[in-house]
Amino acid sequence: MPRWGMVIDLNTCTGCGECAAACKIENNVAIVGPEESDMGRTMLWMDMLTEYEGEYPNVKVRYIPRPCLHCDEPPCTRVCPVRATYLNDEGIVAQIFPQCIGCRYCMAACPYTVKSFNWYRPEWPDTMESALNPDVSARPAGIVEKCTFCIHRLQIAKEEAAVENRDLREGDYIPACAESCPTKAISFGDLDDPDTEVSRLRRTARAFRLLEELGTEPKVYYLYEVE
Repeated sequence: MPRWGMVIDLNTCTGCGECAAACKIENNVAIVGPEESDMGRTMLWMDMLTEYEGEYPNVKVRYIPRPCLHCDEPPCTRVCPVRATYLNDEGIVAQIFPQCIGCRYCMAACPYTVKSFNWYRPEWPDTMESALNPDVSARPAGIVEKCTFCIHRLQIAKEEAAVENRDLREGDYIPACAESCPTKAISFGDLDDPDTEVSRLRRTARAFRLLEELGTEPKVYYLYEVE
């Protein structure tokens, strides 16, 4: 059984935001207005964190793409009273959107603040509705949502492999963020297969994980920048 994970190379990432844009389009993530955004109600499944070092004019900027980290020991799943979020057999922290009651316990438990609460029923202009992805349901108001590693793409890849009577191959299942990255800073695949690119990268000396000391065992790895 694969254990899906991701490696993000901070040396290669330019902070262009293409991953965040692709994520929104692929997963029908609602776009909120400036007033809601000012209240911290921006809907993001892939966020772009920005760090600044130094003082003007000698300033260095670091960009850190941050999806859900799909922890092996996820605090969010332990506090959900209705099991609307759970760790599946392939290591993905999945969501059952219709089951969520909007208590937001999972948001409070997540140390990475990767979850968003849908305050309103999402609406899109008529000209944009035709661009919605039919493979992903539009979430109603009053529930929590987050990155799912584009799990719908995994189901499609499995069906295609079954039709061809073969196992999944590396590259069959790629989330939208990794597929769209213009610099190929995001790698994705089976962490437990020693021959995959993500498995090789996570074993390098440059690899680290966010807040690893908390024991959440995130499956998103980062590669340190190299001067």
